[in-house]
Amino acid sequence: MWKCPKCGREFKNEEQNHYCVKMTGIDEYIAAQPEDVRPLLQSIRETIRAAAPEATEKISWQMPTFWQGKNLIHFAAFKNHIGLYPGGEIAFEFKERLAGYKTGKGSIRLPLDKPIDHELIADIVRWRVEQTVKRNDTL
Repeated sequence: MWKCPKCGREFKNEEQNHYCVKMTGIDEYIAAQPEDVRPLLQSIRETIRAAAPEATEKISWQMPTFWQGKNLIHFAAFKNHIGLYPGGEIAFEFKERLAGYKTGKGSIRLPLDKPIDHELIADIVRWRVEQTVKRNDTL
């Protein structure tokens, strides 16, 4: 176990990447990132906002999150990529368009050295909104 000397949190991995301070808003989250990554995060935020204008911004799981009845999508900065977390079904729905990306269960890695596909992000967010509305209508 590794203990962070700043905040005292314990982690399995040595030198675990984390935030010692609990983020309270997306502006604060973006400001805490490396200078070269901030514009990318802001552009992703604006793309999500345009695709889901009724969604509320919040921090959840220490990541910027857009919420509309439930979490629509999270995003987070890492050393070599920006992670998008729209949920598990996305890998099937957008399989062909995600072929060039590393994906995991409900996650997509956007490499920092490649252009951001804002159209793909917007389509994913609109699809998530549509799915959320459908689920809420059936309840």
